[in-house]
Amino acid sequence: AARRTGAQAIHPGYGFLSENAGFADTCAKAGIVFIGPPPAAIRAMGSKSEAKKIMEKARVPLVPGYHGDDQSPELLAKEAARIGFPVLIKASAGGGGKGMRVVESADKFADALAGAKREAKAAFADDHVLIEKYLTRPRHIEIQVFADSHGGCLSLFERDCSIQRRHQKLVEETPSPAIDERLRREIGRTAVEAVKAIRYCNVGTVEFLLDKDRNFFFMEVNTRIQVEHPITEMVTGIDLVKEQIRIASGLPLSFKQPDIKLNGHSFECRINAEDPEKFTPCPGQITKYSAPGGLGIRVDSAMEPNAVVVPYYDSLIAKLITHGRDRQEAMARMRRALDEFVIEGIKTTIPLHRKIFNDPDFQKGHVSTTFLDRFLAGQSA
Repeated sequence: AARRTGAQAIHPGYGFLSENAGFADTCAKAGIVFIGPPPAAIRAMGSKSEAKKIMEKARVPLVPGYHGDDQSPELLAKEAARIGFPVLIKASAGGGGKGMRVVESADKFADALAGAKREAKAAFADDHVLIEKYLTRPRHIEIQVFADSHGGCLSLFERDCSIQRRHQKLVEETPSPAIDERLRREIGRTAVEAVKAIRYCNVGTVEFLLDKDRNFFFMEVNTRIQVEHPITEMVTGIDLVKEQIRIASGLPLSFKQPDIKLNGHSFECRINAEDPEKFTPCPGQITKYSAPGGLGIRVDSAMEPNAVVVPYYDSLIAKLITHGRDRQEAMARMRRALDEFVIEGIKTTIPLHRKIFNDPDFQKGHVSTTFLDRFLAGQSA
């Protein structure tokens, strides 16, 4: 397609193609610029096990776990017992929650391991797994980073992505209500050191878990722009995709760390074509579509009346983003926007988002990665 159109570069988007080192190599051989990190960085971070080894050498704090090459069930069971239950089994080549299992006790480990390996093999053609201590009620915090080919490297604050279902994010916000200025500087510096350790270039996200004692632990590096990047754009005023293209063109970053200011608060709701109770895909034809608008409202979508949502791709059909002077204003705008967003003909997650934004615990910022499961079960955060 690039050759036919005379395009000089390809932006790979959000999906697995954006983290495919082979595709990045193919672009280079064809003389087409891949708007993303170098293939070596993608390969280094493509394996969660290898990524953890690199970060361990760079003295980036890790969740206690096992990420070795020996994959015998006996050794993995022994390592799980050493780490202490509950543990999390994760596909080393994984993403999107595929090949992931929480194991509460030793007697359930063998079945969970077999299931995780089967799923990993089917999804990624690689059944290698790692094991981590499962932190109870942590927050999922990620740091947006940029690095150019001239040695410039910096962070654009954090995003809190704790509202998720089956490891798939549904609501994101920035800044995190759990992070103060001191911790923000510390975790930002750590993220920058992490990407420097792999000679990173272009945009990326360093993901951490934050425990109840405000200790943070490295999870992974996403070597791409992410679905939730608009909330970072809203609070910094920086066009992240534009900056990606500048870096891919060989230009230095157009700003320095002291230039980046945190302005207000922003939320994003992922509007999925899913049953909001069963979380099953709901493809079909949209009979009515009306998006909200106004001050502090942004909608990223390609939907329109009579558009057909097909079953072959991810169920995300729109991103609803709000911005305000503070968390309360951004939240109020999101509640209004959700009430005004009309999508008929298919089921969507809009009703669930309304319930989340009206929940007292969410409004107070009392959330964790277990929030949604507990919320749906009628339990407190």
